[in-house]
Amino acid sequence: MFSKEESRLLRHEFWTSFGKSFPRKWILYDTKIKGFSFKFHFDTRHALVALDLEDDLENRIKYWEKLQSLKTLLKEDYLPTAIFEETYRLDNDKEISRIYVSLDKKVSIHNKNTWRDVMEFFNVHMALFEAFFNDYREILED
Repeated sequence: MFSKEESRLLRHEFWTSFGKSFPRKWILYDTKIKGFSFKFHFDTRHALVALDLEDDLENRIKYWEKLQSLKTLLKEDYLPTAIFEETYRLDNDKEISRIYVSLDKKVSIHNKNTWRDVMEFFNVHMALFEAFFNDYREILED
């Protein structure tokens, strides 16, 4: 077991290492669409790259319907293993809509031996999410 401080330091070291290994300006929250963001997630059980819709229900539904209309394109041309969850509960019990790709390996942010696999997974899959977003931005923003 790790103390909270040890865990915090490991998390900081991972994200610093990731930034140095794959120096790039990611879109993440800078989509220019309210409540529409890309996220990296890595904890003690799994790693995933996600597109989250976190705005009010009306806005979530609007963007969810647009993303559903592009689902086949996303899965065929970019991320074949993408999982669409219209209702996704975060650890803090907040309800969002999420499309994500999860790393199938057993990984942990507390295990440095898994970091390289996670970093490469993040780099490849976030780049694909961003390519999809950039290619269909006009449809999503409409």
